[in-house]
This record gives sequence, structure tokens and C-alpha cells, in this order.
Amino acid sequence: MSSENTAAHASASAPTPTNGLDRFFKITERGSTFGTEIRGGFATFFAMSYIVVLNPLIIGTGADSAGNILGPEKVAAVTSLIAGIMTIMMGIWARQPFAMAAGLGVNALLASTIATTPNLTWPQIMGLVVWAGIIMLLLVLTGFRTAVFNAVPQSLKTAIVVGIGMFIAFIGLVDAGIVRRMPDAAGTTVPVSFGVGGHLMGWPTVVFLFGLFLTIALFIRNVRGAILISVVASTALSIFLETVAPSGSSIDSPTGWSLMVPGVPTQWFSLPDLSLIGSADLFGAFQSLSGAAASLLVFSILLAVFFDAMGTSVGLAAENGTLGKDGKIEGINQVLLVDALGSVAGGGASSSSHQIYVESATGIGDGARTGFANLITGAMFLLAVFISPLVNIVPFEAVAPALVVVGFLMVRQAVHIDWTDWGLGIPAFLTIIMMPFTYSIADGIGAGFICYVFIRLVQGRTRDIHPLMYAVAGAFVLYFSMGVVEGLLH
Repeated sequence: MSSENTAAHASASAPTPTNGLDRFFKITERGSTFGTEIRGGFATFFAMSYIVVLNPLIIGTGADSAGNILGPEKVAAVTSLIAGIMTIMMGIWARQPFAMAAGLGVNALLASTIATTPNLTWPQIMGLVVWAGIIMLLLVLTGFRTAVFNAVPQSLKTAIVVGIGMFIAFIGLVDAGIVRRMPDAAGTTVPVSFGVGGHLMGWPTVVFLFGLFLTIALFIRNVRGAILISVVASTALSIFLETVAPSGSSIDSPTGWSLMVPGVPTQWFSLPDLSLIGSADLFGAFQSLSGAAASLLVFSILLAVFFDAMGTSVGLAAENGTLGKDGKIEGINQVLLVDALGSVAGGGASSSSHQIYVESATGIGDGARTGFANLITGAMFLLAVFISPLVNIVPFEAVAPALVVVGFLMVRQAVHIDWTDWGLGIPAFLTIIMMPFTYSIADGIGAGFICYVFIRLVQGRTRDIHPLMYAVAGAFVLYFSMGVVEGLLH
């Protein structure tokens, strides 16, 4: 067959977009449909909606050095608003189904560590988040962030995907109460346990198990919309069970619902308080603290967000089919730009840094392949600004099964890691296990990068180490030693 005929045959067999919207988002090109994208968008929202409740509890109720709090209602409103805006921006600009919301790792860092710094107020803390986002934006625009991404060996990129799979499966098990923190009174060195006292108890557990086996069955039978069907069915079951046999909250009982108690809301609409927007103080921290101390805090935030986003985007792109054989993500510059803007916008609105969410894998697992799904997810977040019950209907236990199953789908990538090379296998292993064990994507990446550089130096294979890997590994050494460094400065 001639080259002309081959080209003509390829053109004829290529899927044809149905309209301009289809062409813009590459829906048909990526083997998807509008219905699938809509379904995936809803699945991602339900998997992420808990952040609208959890983020206000983390940063909205904690006091700064002056004893002031941001206020949970205010934080809930800006969390929903910025999540909706940034998710839609990611969908339109990067055209990837990577939804965004306030990052759990960063908000915990702000509330538990940075907020305890003497003479530092919440507006000043959020100013530090804005500076971290601005620096990230500059790193993307100069090509540095993409260069770091490309410097990572392929086996480590695959390990990041597998580690994220383990991480989100672990999140699902913890959310469902299958894996729990051991009571402090137990006097044991084992940090986690199975169920309640080694046993599975309570109706919420029944909902999780029902959802898990339903999801598995639907996947095996290749049913379209398996995840969303499971979430809806599990939610309906949870509402029924809570109506006939109330379990209450896990705060009141170990067999209660985790964070959100399912039920039909009595009030659907409320006007949001958006007064936190623009309250960040960009220069106050540098005046209250020394320039070096404030810069170290910015560095801590920057490094956590920088590699969380890199790791998450690799994992999601691999599952989405937009990670090339060369390990490069389609539209990576746009993805990283929007992610950097999420830190600027989140800090500016005092809702913490907004970044790509690993729970986007839920929508991808349900078939979402393009940024059109983000329009649905983002619209739901914007509705949640005014209609708060949207995030209170679906309990964690109804979404957790999807996280476990999607985790399995991502862990399958482990076969592509070169386990025969100790310089790749051991760093990959540390990357994978450290993500769930430390509850941090960035910490897992840091452990793997440092180990990779160390082993290659021991092996005398310095030519295998990209120069940027030295810089990144060194940055992580400083990051992990931050407590010692801060002590020396004080």
C-alpha cells in the first residue's frame, strides 16, 4: 500500500468529532463520549466533596498566634468557590480531567505547624502560600518545573503511579473505618488496626462492603458507569440505614459515620460569606519573622505542593492514557501552570493552596478522559457554595470502595518497574511504601529521589544521574531536616 493510501486509510478510520466542543476537548479522539465525561465529572465531585467539610475543620477552627480563627463557614465558602474555578480552568486550559481543591497535606502543614509560629497571623500565613504559588508559577514559566519532571527516570515515574494507587486505596480503607488508628491507651507500637478492636462493626462498614463488592462486580461485567452506579446505590443504602437504624457520627461512636452522616437535608440554600477573599498579607510574615525564617516556611510549602502536583499528575495521566511512552504528559505545561495558579488563588482567598486531587482518579476510573469532565465537577463545587447539602448527602463509606478499586487499577503498573536494577528497584520500593505510610505523596517522592541519587553514587554510575536530580535530592534533604534548620535559626 502506498504512503498516500496509508494516510488516506488512517484518516478514514480516525474517529470524527461530532461538533466543535467535541473537537476542542478531544472527547471522541480519546475514545470517550459526552455522557461518559458527565458521569465521570459527577464521580470525581462525590469523591472530592468531603474537602468542603474537612478543610474548614482543619484551618477554619485553629487559632493563630494572636488567637484568631478564620471561621469554618467562611473557609467552606471559599474552598468551594476556588475549587470550582480552578477545576474548570484546568479543564478548559489543560483539557485534562484533573480536578483541583484545597490540598490536604498543605492545609495540615499550615494548621499544625506554621500556625503555631509565634507572631504569625492567618493573613500572613496565607501570604506565604501566595508567595509559594508565585515562585511555582515562575518555575513553570522558565521551564524548570517541566525540566525536573523530565529528569526523573521512567521506573521512578512508574513507582509514583503505583505509590499513588496504594495511597488512594489506603485513603479509602481509612475513610471507611476498615483501617483505624490504634487507641493511645493500647500502649502498643502498632499504629493502625483492623476495624473496631479487630472486628468489622456498624452499618457504615456494611455500606462500604456493599459498595466494594458491587463496584468489583460491575467492573468485571464491564458495566459503564460502574463507579457512579456504586456511589449512588451505596448512598441510597446509607440513607435508608441511617433512617431506620441511626448510627450517628464517628465522633460519638466508633461505629458511626465518618465525618458526614447521610440523610435528606432540611435546608438547601444559603448565602455564602466570601469575606476572606483578598485578606492575605503578602509582606507581614517577613516583618514579623526574620527574612530567613519566613523564606524557609515558603520553601516548606513550595516543596510539598511542587512534588504533590508532579506525582499526582503522573499517576492520573498514566491512568487516563495521556502519559506518553517517553514518560511525558500531554499538555504538562498547562497542567502545571494551572496548578501553580491554584496556590496563588487559594492563598489569596485564605482557603490554603489548591492543587490537583488524586481523587480525580475516581472519575477517570469511571471513563472520564478529557477536561469536559472538569466542567461538571467544577460546576458542582460552585453549586456547593450556595447549596451546602450537596456535600453532606454522600458519606465517605459510599465513595471509599471506588478509591480502593481505582487503587488496584493503578498498582498494576508495578510490572513496568525494572526491579532487577537495585538503583531503580529500591528507590521505587521506598516511593511506593512511603506514600501511604506517611500519608504524603511528596514525602514518598522525596524518599525515592534521595535513595536513587545515593545508590547511583555508591554504584559509581554518576552518568545516570541527571544534574537536576542532585538539586532535587538536596532540596528534599533540606526539607526533611527542616526541624533542625529552624532550631538552628532560633
